[in-house]
Amino acid sequence: MPLALTDLAPRYHSGQPVGITSVCSAHPLVLRAALRHGRDTGATVLIEATCNQVNHLGGYTGMTPVNFAAMVYRLADKEGCPRDLILLGGDHLGPNPWRHLPADQAMAEAVQMVAAYVAAGFSKIHLDASMGCAGEAEALDDATTAARAARLARVAEDAAKAHDLPPPHYIIGTEVPPPGGADHELTTVAPTAPDAARQTLAVHQQVFRENGLDRALTRVLGLVVQPGVEFGNKNTVLYRPEAAKDLVAVLADTPQVIFEAHSTDYQGTAPLTELVRDGFPILKVGPELTFVLREALYALDLIASDLLPDYGARPLFTAMEALMTKAPANWARHYHGSDAELRVLRHYSLSDRIRYYWTTPEAQSAVQALLDTLRGHSVPLPLMWQHLPMAARFAGHPLDPEEVLIWRVTQSLQSYHAACTGAAS
Repeated sequence: MPLALTDLAPRYHSGQPVGITSVCSAHPLVLRAALRHGRDTGATVLIEATCNQVNHLGGYTGMTPVNFAAMVYRLADKEGCPRDLILLGGDHLGPNPWRHLPADQAMAEAVQMVAAYVAAGFSKIHLDASMGCAGEAEALDDATTAARAARLARVAEDAAKAHDLPPPHYIIGTEVPPPGGADHELTTVAPTAPDAARQTLAVHQQVFRENGLDRALTRVLGLVVQPGVEFGNKNTVLYRPEAAKDLVAVLADTPQVIFEAHSTDYQGTAPLTELVRDGFPILKVGPELTFVLREALYALDLIASDLLPDYGARPLFTAMEALMTKAPANWARHYHGSDAELRVLRHYSLSDRIRYYWTTPEAQSAVQALLDTLRGHSVPLPLMWQHLPMAARFAGHPLDPEEVLIWRVTQSLQSYHAACTGAAS
């Protein structure tokens, strides 16, 4: 039987912690890797979409929740992944995409979005109404946040009933790193204060009960807190169990609840294992997966340039540089430095804001040209060693470049899987 979300708290509190990797990406190759990995391991495949990425108006991917779900299941069928292994989640569902509007208008959009997610079969809902709207403080107090979360929970409960679906499970809390990573170099990140975590949970419990959401409250599985992990453009802050021990102690009084860890990208197996062991069994990862996908794409771009002179000199890199400099909105506020430094960050930042460009026609055309050029060619082992030594197994016989890309993403997923299954040992 695949691991269920409801297994996490009992396993942790009984001293046998296990985890689930939450794949936060809409890139088809990343999703194929996750689904293939689930097929091969039998592990639960938790795939989450964010409020900016997918919503009732399309989000930056152009997909509504029902579109996103259909894509996931279509790819699952392609990869032979049983649908009963798949869980769909909605991340940071609240007014955030419409924060520029007054709160009543932003919440009206959030209501429609949450209803659309639940109707599309998303069974894990992260309620996040913590960020202020037009005329409000940037971060709201617990009482206002909880009141708005309760309103959205009521919408989710009603949507599930209207569509004859099981009611969803909820994640609450919002003390997380900046979406996509920090903009500056970091040395340490303070974990959430224990009293703040207790207060967030207590206020939500009180407000849910006051609004007649007692049943929904029994399905609140996790609390988002800051465990002290983060990544910036150029570096990472790894998990330190000793720094989080007071926060972890909060879980002793919450047998139904565990913590959810955001921005666990680039931690590596050992810190991830410690996170699961300490009560953070939901490990969210996104930019790392598209970062290693980009790493493999650029390596193949170099291989094709060296192997086949008619291909040109790194045309994929050149196309992405032209695209990002022509349309800087997705990176300009996040990258800082000289022209040379910005050029490096555009392509190699750990926050991987290049991921917003892969769906454009220009990027898709350049990627397809690379795949078509290399497909069927045999890459000599020394050339593979030069540009993608980890992938030496693919050298010396006709190449399927998509297999290389999926394999590279799977390397990161295997690190997460090892952490999720090995914490109890």
